[in-house]
Amino acid sequence: MTRLNTKPTFAASVSAAAFALAAVPAFAEEEPGEIVVSILRTPVESERVSASVTVLDSEELEAAQPIALTDVLLRTPGISMSRNGGYGTATTLRIRGADGGQSVMVLDGMRLSDASSTAGGYGYANLFLDDAERVEILRGPQSILWGSDAIGGVVNVTTRKPVEPLEGSFALEAGSNQTVSARGGLGGTSDAIDWRISGSRFATDGISARSNGTEDDGYSRSAASGTITARLAPDLSLDLRGYWSDSRNDFDGSSGDTLNFGTTQEWSGYAGLNFALFDGRLVNRVAVLQTETDRENFDPTRSVRTISFDAHGRVRRFEYQGTLTLSDAIQAVFGAEREEQRMTTASPRDNADPYTLTPYSVDTNSVYAQLRVTPIDGLTLNGGLRHDDQSLFGGNTVFSAGGVYTPNDGASLIRASYDEGYKAPSLYQLYSSYGNAGLAPEKAKGWEVGVEQGLGEILRASATWFERDTDNLIDFAYCPTSGALPDVCYVPGTQDTRFGYYANTNRSHAKGLELGASARWNVLFAQGNYSWIEAEDRTPDASTYGRQLARVPRHLANVEGGIELPAGLRASVAARYSGESFTSASSSVVLEDYWLIDLRAQYRIAPALTLYGRVENLADKRYETASGYGALGRTVYVGLRSRL
Repeated sequence: MTRLNTKPTFAASVSAAAFALAAVPAFAEEEPGEIVVSILRTPVESERVSASVTVLDSEELEAAQPIALTDVLLRTPGISMSRNGGYGTATTLRIRGADGGQSVMVLDGMRLSDASSTAGGYGYANLFLDDAERVEILRGPQSILWGSDAIGGVVNVTTRKPVEPLEGSFALEAGSNQTVSARGGLGGTSDAIDWRISGSRFATDGISARSNGTEDDGYSRSAASGTITARLAPDLSLDLRGYWSDSRNDFDGSSGDTLNFGTTQEWSGYAGLNFALFDGRLVNRVAVLQTETDRENFDPTRSVRTISFDAHGRVRRFEYQGTLTLSDAIQAVFGAEREEQRMTTASPRDNADPYTLTPYSVDTNSVYAQLRVTPIDGLTLNGGLRHDDQSLFGGNTVFSAGGVYTPNDGASLIRASYDEGYKAPSLYQLYSSYGNAGLAPEKAKGWEVGVEQGLGEILRASATWFERDTDNLIDFAYCPTSGALPDVCYVPGTQDTRFGYYANTNRSHAKGLELGASARWNVLFAQGNYSWIEAEDRTPDASTYGRQLARVPRHLANVEGGIELPAGLRASVAARYSGESFTSASSSVVLEDYWLIDLRAQYRIAPALTLYGRVENLADKRYETASGYGALGRTVYVGLRSRL
């Protein structure tokens, strides 16, 4: 059996040694007591969070100058990505080696997902930073508060909140591959209402999606978002939020260039009523959310029907959440949810008659509760329980517990947690031509322990060790090529045979170490992280037993250093390393390791106007995150941004 090189290259070894004291999130420079996270569904100070969390604020996001959300996520510990070409192509994010469908994406409190996708999770191809003001990443199984899919972790993005009666912002940049990006927003605040709307447009000629292609595969995207908070009474408010995007991307076939292209429309809406009782000790939220995704692929060379794929996914959620604060030391979060998933899909043939989209559905009812207590100064303990009942596979219960201790108001932290997660089978895995209605949910159990240490405002460092076992993993199983076929090798409800189906066949074990540090002295700053992730197949009697999971590098590293002058100039050099990985679960093809070097600079030319620019992949390194698919070479971007 082919194995990856289990030892890092010399360059990665240097990085590991350099970061051997820490695993603090890249970019984070705030004192822990100043950081309040919302990814736990209620505001919690970071020094009272027992699991590993990264917080990126607006200044850090602007300094990183990312286009897509994944551009900045990749620079935080334990996260890798694969993409089938340039911007807009199929994108998979992996947190601590978990599969791409095993993470939860939240935008302004709206959980984003595509019920018609293969795994039922969220595809990150079309989510850009746009009007984002804050990004939080919570690692490890987190199903207590977030339900299905939260095995690897949760990503939470919040957009800008107005602080002035009337304010605006804009950014415009252009660069390589005929890329142009523009975004802007307008908002305001008053005693009665807070509001903000934003819009963006992105277009690029791109690169060839296939590495052997000769023509560029372009991508364009338009998006908008908005939030309104209306204070109806002293203890009563209404939240309205929305997100919409419309994109088109060209893509190639398995053998090279094609004229194929796809379109994707996404929209999400949220309406929530917040009210407080008992002098504000019990804060309640009642909300309804809906997310819809429409995807179509087209082949212009087809003679009769150019559409080659059509899918529509809808997720509707009804939520109640209560937050009971008995004292500064005791807080409970509890709630009930109902999720309704719907999918329609079709793959019409070239000479087909008008086709019908076939609908499928599944519903889940849930209850959950989490208690957080601080029995003595500096020590916070938490525990939680969640039960889900799905209309198809029935009930599932998960548990979590953890603690964090600081003897000196956050200068030193010790964290430990045990968490469980699960992932329900997707509608595609249940009901498509390869579906299996007998699938059970994937289940994960994980734990972590970490330490953090600060040295005034100069240095902060930490280390986190984690482990996770996942059972009932859903994979594609192939039917026998000879002899009598079992019933599962027939398309359900027909006598048509199929070459395979989805089944609960696999197990995996992941463990790893996340290290990093951030330092600032006078006008100089440096930060970095290193992650060692051993995520292996542990399926009994499988030929791949003990093999690293597909597209999960064992070694990941990031480092950045630079200068920030009071006059408004900030300049830095950043490097990102990704180790070797297998391209697929059964293939012996190895994706080679690589280093990417970036240059970034920004200069405040006026109090509210900043000129910025960057060079990405300075050495024009050729590399692949998916076998046979291209990746961006050297690119240069220059832009202006302002807050008015």
